[in-house]
Amino acid sequence: MPHLQPSPRHEIAHLGHVELLTPEPEKSLDFFVDVLGLTENGSQGDSVYLRTWDDYEHHSVKLTAAKTSGVGRTAMRASSEAALKRRVAAIEERGLGIGWVDGDPGIGPAYAFRDPDGHEMEIYWETEKYDPPEHLRPSLKNQAQAYPARGVCVRRLDHVNYLAQDAAANGGFVCDALGGRVTEQIRLDSGVISGQWTHFAQKSYDLVYTNDWTRSSGRLHHIAFATDTREDILRAADIALDKGVFIETGPHKHAIQQTFFLYVYEPGGNRIELCNPTARLIFAPDWEPVTWTEAERAKGQAWGLKTIESFHTHGTPPVPA
Repeated sequence: MPHLQPSPRHEIAHLGHVELLTPEPEKSLDFFVDVLGLTENGSQGDSVYLRTWDDYEHHSVKLTAAKTSGVGRTAMRASSEAALKRRVAAIEERGLGIGWVDGDPGIGPAYAFRDPDGHEMEIYWETEKYDPPEHLRPSLKNQAQAYPARGVCVRRLDHVNYLAQDAAANGGFVCDALGGRVTEQIRLDSGVISGQWTHFAQKSYDLVYTNDWTRSSGRLHHIAFATDTREDILRAADIALDKGVFIETGPHKHAIQQTFFLYVYEPGGNRIELCNPTARLIFAPDWEPVTWTEAERAKGQAWGLKTIESFHTHGTPPVPA
């Protein structure tokens, strides 16, 4: 009987954490703690580790002081030790591996690599489940941490949206090497795929690629945090207003993925999305990508709000004019 090679589907369990670079480390830290409601969970060198209240691992964000803004290394957890080894082999076959590195606090050995556009990533299996100190211990034992009741109180890290020279090539890498799947995409009249939304499990998207109009490589469009309710997004807009945080667009509802959203800039210049995906999950094992046309996207967001120009031009690190 022939040996069947395991499918790459579901070999990445979920998005683990993301490193965000900031030239304003103190102001950015205040933003994540006081405005978004994350909890500080240690520091190392130029980095501070922050966690949302219901992510189960050591941290959700690694905030690193740097000369400029942008995204550092994005980490994903494999579904097993064997799955990790298979994904490493698939990455190495494509010549995009960097090598094994010591993981961040709370994380075991990690394999670092790059996507075709140059964004750094890593995958790991071993992880330390968060054990809250007494003052952060929740009343309900199935919750990772007590609700902080501070700022927006985002619940979890939701997704990362990268800018890339070729969205389809990078989306293809996520699918072929990491076992992701495209849930939605944009196809321009020219036939070019200008954006792809990919996922690993039932959540409708984890990693997103959109074409960078500057033709640069390795840049970030935004990172996103999920809230419990749509009303939390409205409250977030009021909090941002009172705290002097720049609101780029929203609150409103996306047509793609139907996410209720608010986009703001943190003090280091990185775009942050506060989102509520309205519990939209994908269970169909034979899901076919939903493709949006250029004309459909020209209609704007779900309720008609036009996509603002900065959504296509602002990314980090900034590109000199």
